[in-house]
Amino acid sequence: MEFGILGPVQVYDESTGRGVVPPGAKQRALLGALVVKAGQVVPVERLVDELWDEHPPANAANALQAHVARLRRLLPPPAPGEPPHEWLVTRPLGYALRPGRIDTDARRFHRMVAEGRALAGADPGLAADALREAMALWRGPALEGSGRGAICSAEASLLEESRLVALEALYDACLRADRCDGITGELEELTTAHPLRERFYDLLMAALHRCGRRAEAIGVYDRARRRLLRDLGVEPGPILRERVEAVLDHREPGPGPWPSGRTAAAYPAAAAFPAAVTAVAAGSRAGPAGEVGAAGEVSAAAEVGALREEVVRLNSRLEQLSRDQRELLGRLERLSARRTALR
Repeated sequence: MEFGILGPVQVYDESTGRGVVPPGAKQRALLGALVVKAGQVVPVERLVDELWDEHPPANAANALQAHVARLRRLLPPPAPGEPPHEWLVTRPLGYALRPGRIDTDARRFHRMVAEGRALAGADPGLAADALREAMALWRGPALEGSGRGAICSAEASLLEESRLVALEALYDACLRADRCDGITGELEELTTAHPLRERFYDLLMAALHRCGRRAEAIGVYDRARRRLLRDLGVEPGPILRERVEAVLDHREPGPGPWPSGRTAAAYPAAAAFPAAVTAVAAGSRAGPAGEVGAAGEVSAAAEVGALREEVVRLNSRLEQLSRDQRELLGRLERLSARRTALR
């Protein structure tokens, strides 16, 4: 059996070969929250907020208990030969899902992505195949149909970011394996779906350049620049500028997604201090300002590169906030129309 959250929340029953999806929205929200917090006791108050937000019923604890009872009946029994196991247990402060040895598709996805990335240096083709296999685990948006409660929403955002980072690694590996022809269409769709994520523009330009479609690669840069200026008021970062210069100068793209030549010289400390750059990009401190332990000062170029990566992450968050805003505005319009109809 496996709990699935990379799409509509479900329980995959190996004995029947099918996924069991809770029939109601409250059931899906409850199962989603418990799977996200598997192995932990989730307080009753948090689950009530997850299911009903600011409008809980008068007898919220009893209503929650009823949903828990229905969910227990929905969960399949252990497979023949396995010891008896109670999946969903009641504790003094709340409820907990005890997965035991049962996995989730999200954890399996993270393991497969890590394995694929580890292969990228030695065998990019094999890495691309492994990453494609990991992406095949997705059945739709993470925790789709599980409501907009805090637990499921936060986890869905994290999983979506993990999906996008895995896609970046996938297309990086495809370029290193000289598989540019089959990825341009997919990258076009990704730049449309995530217009503020510079990395997808960079990968698309690299693929087009590698295929000899220079004019289209330059057009992608122009499109990215217009969008970034319009939405964020910023010019493309140094990597995209380096990419378009490589295309304009007729320089052959290197084996990876970044142009060969000046990139390494422009970011000398990125290779010299990878741990420091990662720490800065994550918003952590590696020591006093401008220091990385005993190694001395990180060059300004490395700091710019790290900050650019942080901007990419913030851009992804901006996209999510924009989607949330549109959804809230739609709900407001529907509520306003309902009030008007009732007058």
